[in-house]
Amino acid sequence: MIKMARFYDLFQPQHYDVYLAIDRQTKTITGTTEIIGQAGQTKIAINQKYLKVKSVKADGENCPFEIDETSEAVWITLKKIGETKLTITYSAPLTDTMMGIYPSYYEVEGQKKQLIGTQFESTAARQAFPCVDEPEAKATFSLALKFDEHPGETVLANMPEIKVEDGTHYFAETKRMSTYLVAFAFGELQAKKTKTKSGVEIGVFATKAHQAKELEFPLEIAKKAIEFYENFYQTPYPLPHSWQLALPDFSAGAMENWGLVTYREAYLLLDPDNTSLRTKQVVATVITHELAHQWFGDLVTMKWWDDLWLNESFANMMEYVAVDAIKPEWNIWELFQVSEAPAALKRDATDGVQSVHVQVENPAEIDSIFDGAIVYAKGSRMLVMVRSLIGDAALRSGLKAYFAAHKYQNATGADLWKSLGQASGMNIGKIMNSWLEQPGYPVVSASVKNGHLKLQQQQFFIGEGQAVGRKWQLPLNCNYSAVPKILADQQVDLGDYAQLRQQAGEPFRLNVGNDSHFIVKYDDQLLQDILNQVSQLDNISQMQLLQDLSLLAEGQMISYAKIVPLLADFADSHSSLVISALYSVAGRLKKFVEPDSSEEQALRQLYQKLSSKQAQRLGWQAQKNESLDDQLSRPIVLSSALYAKDPQMMAIAHQLFQANRSELIHLPADIRFQVLRNEVENYGSLELTETLLTEYQQTADGSFKDDLSIALASAADPQQLERLIAKFQDVDTIKPQDLRSWFHGVLANPHGEQAAWDWLRAQWGWLEKKVGGDMEFATYITVISNVFRTRQRLAEFKDFFEPKLQTPGLTREIKMDIRTIASRVTLIESQQDEVNTAIAASL
Repeated sequence: MIKMARFYDLFQPQHYDVYLAIDRQTKTITGTTEIIGQAGQTKIAINQKYLKVKSVKADGENCPFEIDETSEAVWITLKKIGETKLTITYSAPLTDTMMGIYPSYYEVEGQKKQLIGTQFESTAARQAFPCVDEPEAKATFSLALKFDEHPGETVLANMPEIKVEDGTHYFAETKRMSTYLVAFAFGELQAKKTKTKSGVEIGVFATKAHQAKELEFPLEIAKKAIEFYENFYQTPYPLPHSWQLALPDFSAGAMENWGLVTYREAYLLLDPDNTSLRTKQVVATVITHELAHQWFGDLVTMKWWDDLWLNESFANMMEYVAVDAIKPEWNIWELFQVSEAPAALKRDATDGVQSVHVQVENPAEIDSIFDGAIVYAKGSRMLVMVRSLIGDAALRSGLKAYFAAHKYQNATGADLWKSLGQASGMNIGKIMNSWLEQPGYPVVSASVKNGHLKLQQQQFFIGEGQAVGRKWQLPLNCNYSAVPKILADQQVDLGDYAQLRQQAGEPFRLNVGNDSHFIVKYDDQLLQDILNQVSQLDNISQMQLLQDLSLLAEGQMISYAKIVPLLADFADSHSSLVISALYSVAGRLKKFVEPDSSEEQALRQLYQKLSSKQAQRLGWQAQKNESLDDQLSRPIVLSSALYAKDPQMMAIAHQLFQANRSELIHLPADIRFQVLRNEVENYGSLELTETLLTEYQQTADGSFKDDLSIALASAADPQQLERLIAKFQDVDTIKPQDLRSWFHGVLANPHGEQAAWDWLRAQWGWLEKKVGGDMEFATYITVISNVFRTRQRLAEFKDFFEPKLQTPGLTREIKMDIRTIASRVTLIESQQDEVNTAIAASL
């Protein structure tokens, strides 16, 4: 890792005047940036990337400068140190990389249009204007914006517009903030607005390609979220407005720019009359995540990128806290259990994974630490653990003190632990450092030996792993009162098991609530005791049992063959949490069968056995006054019935498609994907592929687009799949932001795997040029590792990616994904026969 100089050590900006003139026709930016700051020495550096710097003045006089592309800098020689006013004039290109200042493309009634927006995290503000582009370099910003404007356009920025003179839009000075949070946008927009109880103006903005009603739900959630956070944090929202803007082209899911939050359209807008409950939940959590950042990340910002988790982990926890308060009937923490927890547990078990707190210096490496399963999911599990330990009263008190001490400044993890520790009277830092500073997590083995109940922790690995004696401060959350709250040692003897069992009157269990980041391996005696009373367990405990057993099988501590006979015990559950866990485990059995083999036929029969009763109960149409669990379970159960080739379910889905053929978007959203996929997979043709591709291209509904893309990728005819692959580089059909999903869909289809893999290897250079500059690029490698399952594919993967190990931002991903594929190959080779025997025996 190349350590780069921190430019903030050389020059500390205090205020920026940023003037930008943008010409959409020529795709050019011309700008003048004035920076007032303190120079610590006479040779200073200001970040720039792709800027053509024309002149640099210091206090009104021209001064020498040189461009250094390697360090993305303009080095400036001053005559004196101390307060300095820099004036830099430059030009730059508008690009199509979805980074910096860039155009989004969309159509309204067949007419192509553009919306200009920004994405500056992590280090792309320097592509828009010269600046010290580091989180610690907080300053105030005054923005002036001029562009080739025409009537009917809206201009948005972090702060309100204060005047327009000679076609230039001037915005109020910002609060003290980091460069990566600066944002603006302009184009033809529609809006819905409201105000919070405290007077903050809330707005949702989108292009006119969308129906006005699609803005209603996000407006409600945004308003209630700001009101909730002001109360929970006991700290007022510090800006006059909070705008939520949907961008047609957006690489990430959303971005917390202060006062102007930007989103991928599918994560902000939805049709209130036809959107699945799960989609509403996801959109709500994305909005509350970004608005949590307005305090935790924007008001108080990490000092450097190594504390990225401080922003993201906290917002990832608070999104659920907020939605739980806004929509308590949703039981949103169940979504946490089926999304964040499994993602963290799977990724964190691979040797070589990053720790939550990870050192990073080179800007080229910063994007590589945005590992969703670790920085977001695992980190949020750590904070859920802290919340459980200290309670909400201490959490809120500690946060209030934290914001008061560090507002408009920067902070580190140690600062947060100090505030929470003082509020709770606990040494939070000691507990948390064992989780944040080292990768991985433990499996706790619980066993009865010589009549004594004993616990032992050791690091859990999926695949080969190098045990180095790591220990964690483990909140055990046990249902037996004799068990200590924290396991800090490698092992502990809890005493006479028979006596403990008699006193408790129930089976021994650890990690009750599944809030701690570890899994449990019970010996046969303890596991059987739990299984004997499995129907009496709460939904989270049933889900957790399936989750832990599955992970133990992935780590080869048990065989999947041991789990297969247990699946039927959960099949009739009315809990969507349990149903989700059940079919997650069943889905992992697919890797043990070859496509279209007799073994796969047996697995389909197992799916039929598990799903048939529930599919009949739930049906294809929503029932009056049905539970939210049934709404969430229906698509899972019906997908499973269709995998089973249930003839009745396939026929009904086909009838639904035919009945709605002229308006497929009006199919009920919670079963629309299942209907479309069934049609493509079982009744498909090139004509149908073309029809659905046209639907995809013409609709602005993000949820419908997702349904169509995943359904199309499930075609059984290689010719239809080749047609899709031919569209991968057609940006008018498949936007670069959506390409990874399309690629993964075809790759995961056994009929398209070879063609998709061939395409990626042939077009890697094009792909790197098109999306290589953003934080999502490495995930193309991740999705491949989630599909490949043979020694031949492992060898091909290594042949292609090992020569790219030195590519900044890809090194860790390539190494980890080689391990991921290798562990899957080994697992299949060692367990395939006994798993297929167990499947056959369960029928």
